[in-house]
Amino acid sequence: MSGVAVLIDHDRGVPSGGALEALTAARSLAADLNAELDAVILGDSELFDAHGADLIATCADYGATAVHCGCHSFLADYGPDAWGAALAIFVEAAGPVAVVAAGTDRGAEAMVQLAARTDLPLVANCVNVSPAGSLTDAPSGPAGGDAWRITRIQWGGSLLEDVTLTSTLPLLTIAQHSIEAEPCEGGSVHTTVADFEPDLGPEVQQTLVRDRVTLAEGITLSTAPVVVSGGRGVGSADGFAPLEELAELLGGRVGCSRAVTNNGWRSHADQVGQTGTRIAPEIYIACGISGAIQHWVGAMGSKNILAINIDPEANMVTKAGYAVIADLHEVVPAICDEIRRRRDRPPS
Repeated sequence: MSGVAVLIDHDRGVPSGGALEALTAARSLAADLNAELDAVILGDSELFDAHGADLIATCADYGATAVHCGCHSFLADYGPDAWGAALAIFVEAAGPVAVVAAGTDRGAEAMVQLAARTDLPLVANCVNVSPAGSLTDAPSGPAGGDAWRITRIQWGGSLLEDVTLTSTLPLLTIAQHSIEAEPCEGGSVHTTVADFEPDLGPEVQQTLVRDRVTLAEGITLSTAPVVVSGGRGVGSADGFAPLEELAELLGGRVGCSRAVTNNGWRSHADQVGQTGTRIAPEIYIACGISGAIQHWVGAMGSKNILAINIDPEANMVTKAGYAVIADLHEVVPAICDEIRRRRDRPPS
């Protein structure tokens, strides 16, 4: 039987957390199908020379028994057209039983390209996938195929939808932070490596990353272990100074709600939410944030949430594991003072 293919979402040779989650989910699906787990890595010769061994080793750690390396100069950096075209060429040649990618920006764009090029349906933001075989109540797909039972996130994360997909080749993205990325229990598996050179035309260069500007050094909003966010309740751009101090003390980053960016108090790069950055810190400290559903979509992957708000009925307060019902302008400086006091206290 052909394998379950996983597109490895990476940024210049560094796999995303979503890619590891997709490998974990696809490994379970491959076991259900008694199929192999195949990883697909796209890049150019320089990328594979610099990072190929590490990427292949990571795939082996997460259970990939075969790694297919697609190499072309047009794949030197990310481009949805180039990635989608290369993936379509691989699918036609290899004939996998399913194609899986992370529900990241790169993964979703590449899979949309693949769906358009193969004229097959794509089911996005899946949290559970299982083969259902032939179902009498399953709708017939345009090209036939087996049925698949899928649960996916809909309406910006506010509900879970159970669907049945009938397709000759399921195309799936895994919702970010919906599954814990876990390497194989028994350690890395033996992995074979196969190279392929997709025949890509110049038209795939319509959208390619050609330059990058570093906005911040160190940890990013999406990778920070602690995120301290402010909403409309902060009151002004200057009101973020205590939040900046708290984030620095805790080794985290400052985020904000859409209301803040709309008011021009912070850059869109700091926005947490459906149209901003999705985060999954160990703790999310939400200060003066009402918690509209669009913001909650970006924050719901947090391991713990502390809400600081004067409104006990605010949506963020009711969803948080911990809450302080008080003025953030008093609470945040007090937290900072207590952290500094404890750090200055001599060991007992």
